Amino acid sequence: MKKGDEIWQLDGQTLEVTHLDKIFWSEDKLTKGDMLNYYRNIAPLLMPYMKERPVTMHIFPNGIHGFSYYRRDLPQNTPRWLRYVDYQTEVDSHTIQLPLVDNPAGLIWFANQGSIEFHLWGSHIPDLTEPDMVIFDLDPGESANFTDVMQAALRLRDTLHGMGLHGYPKTSGQTGMHVYLPIAPGYTFDAVRTWVKKLTVDLAANYPDLIAVAHGATHRGSHVTIDYAQNSIGHNTAAPYTLRARKGAPASTPLTWDEVEDGQIIPSQFTMRTVPDRIAHLGDIFLPVLSGKQNLPPLSIKPKPH
Repeated sequence: MKKGDEIWQLDGQTLEVTHLDKIFWSEDKLTKGDMLNYYRNIAPLLMPYMKERPVTMHIFPNGIHGFSYYRRDLPQNTPRWLRYVDYQTEVDSHTIQLPLVDNPAGLIWFANQGSIEFHLWGSHIPDLTEPDMVIFDLDPGESANFTDVMQAALRLRDTLHGMGLHGYPKTSGQTGMHVYLPIAPGYTFDAVRTWVKKLTVDLAANYPDLIAVAHGATHRGSHVTIDYAQNSIGHNTAAPYTLRARKGAPASTPLTWDEVEDGQIIPSQFTMRTVPDRIAHLGDIFLPVLSGKQNLPPLSIKPKPH
């Protein structure tokens, strides 16, 4: 064994984890080993969200300031025990093997390749064309801040509550927020995306100084944009508890609506170092997104006020 390498036993698999002493977050003196230990400890919470769901990984072989790339298909020469699902792309009908990371050994194997970030589809096998989650992706414009994002999320929450629906917020791990709305089976991505667009248009009309509909680029001046296109087949969203390749090693972290309403939180407080203690104190507050499937009421676009 080379210095910085170890052998780990997970799920009956023997894994060689390598270069554990390599610095991945230089400003924070955090290593690849710190990241792997975070994922090994967080795996029991993360696995239910990843189960049967294709994963896109953002890989940084030499840390957050080095070269990076996205991995959407299964790399060659992977262990036979890693699971995948065949998927025919819509653009060129090419068949690719989508990784399924639904056990701790698979999570650590990919993290050992340098995968800092894990992003999940909004659907799962056996039917990838049927979403089980509506995702509201809230991003602040260049002159907006996280306080604006929280205010927009509260307006969204109130609107959903008015329809008898309940959404669940989390930080994106960057500057925005995600609100998840678990839905009953039977919807298509087109239907969900249209529904989210209609709702977002309504929100933008009701709160024109705060909320805007995303068109192409999601950042728009002082507004918080909601990207309805996120609800498309093949699109993916940062997994709950995934780390992000940013200074401070932030993690995409579930929130309570009381925290959002209080308005005192900032995304940078939820990190590789702090999230485990938060979970030990609060438990997994995001668990309701895995149950409580809801039906979407019909919507019609309301005319903008003159």
